[in-house]
Amino acid sequence: MRGVFVPSIDCIKQQKRAMVVAYAKSNNAKGLIQVATTLAPFALLWWVAIRGAAASYYLTAAAAALLTLFTLRVFALMHECGHGSLFRSSRLNGAIGFVLGVVSGMPQYVWSRHHNYHHAHNGNWERYRGPYTTLSVDEYAAMTDIRQRMYRGKCSIAAAPLAGLIYLIFNPRFTWAKGSVGLLIHLARAKLARPRPSLREHCAAYRTRYWSSRKEYWHMFWNNAVLLSVWALMCHAFGTVLFFSVYLVSVSLAGAIGIVLFTVQHNFEHAYASDDGHWDCDMGAIAGTSFLILPHWLNWFTINIGYHHVHHLSSSIPNYCLVQCHDQYRDLFSGVRRVKLSQVPGALKCILWDTHAQRIISVAEYLRQDYCPSRG
Repeated sequence: MRGVFVPSIDCIKQQKRAMVVAYAKSNNAKGLIQVATTLAPFALLWWVAIRGAAASYYLTAAAAALLTLFTLRVFALMHECGHGSLFRSSRLNGAIGFVLGVVSGMPQYVWSRHHNYHHAHNGNWERYRGPYTTLSVDEYAAMTDIRQRMYRGKCSIAAAPLAGLIYLIFNPRFTWAKGSVGLLIHLARAKLARPRPSLREHCAAYRTRYWSSRKEYWHMFWNNAVLLSVWALMCHAFGTVLFFSVYLVSVSLAGAIGIVLFTVQHNFEHAYASDDGHWDCDMGAIAGTSFLILPHWLNWFTINIGYHHVHHLSSSIPNYCLVQCHDQYRDLFSGVRRVKLSQVPGALKCILWDTHAQRIISVAEYLRQDYCPSRG
């Protein structure tokens, strides 16, 4: 199969500044309309899901299905706030981003810092390997058959709902709770050993992989405090079983769709996958990012994130400018890999990093003679 063709990366580099100047124009009114047309239907659907259960569980199931798509849109808008591109105002990006983070279950500020790391190293697979931590061919070859099967299963569509549940519901609560317990233990031990320093000083000395600053911790704290309070109120008002039946299904499925779409935007046949020494940022955006050809309705729910090549050339271009930017510079983007919705399952099989050819390959390609001679 052919690799990713890039007509002229130098031409793209020359045009990039003009592209950003023309389209990196956030608009507060457009951003607010997008948020309103997301949160209002979201609230209405929750009302239908809860009240409709008394009349028909089919009505609740239909509302839950639509809630899945609106939760996906909430997360996509939260992602945009993290880049500071949904609104012109940084305060609006921060405030609305926090609200959207509570609704989607993700501490927005902390998540956005990790996500910006992905943008800063896109295509550099030595630094960032995606949500599934894509293995190199050598790492995969060193695994037992059972562990290889487990890895393939983890990256499959069938496992995506579980990944969505862990990603959006379990991990943000668990990491905050575990880190907070560790902080309390640290404070108790530190105060006993050295009583004179203040609690603030002892807190500053605490190190954890779950947050890197005081600001990150307090964003995690308030996200979880507000969300857990909402959970408690909803359970008290409408019943624990009914609330969590709708919540767990809709959020897990939204997370599943998001993880699958994000993965195939970077994992596809022969996607650019460089190491540190050969990496080029713009090459990563053009040859290491796909253009997802989605139906119009799904582009609406994902706020045009399928135009991922434009987004990676400059995350300052808001979602409502991506299509126009792509259309104006379509000749420059002729080499970007197109992935149709029907091709997503195939792209998800590209889960290995060929460190020698500097590209992403499928397990089937790995098993060929040139990648795995001992199995020939």
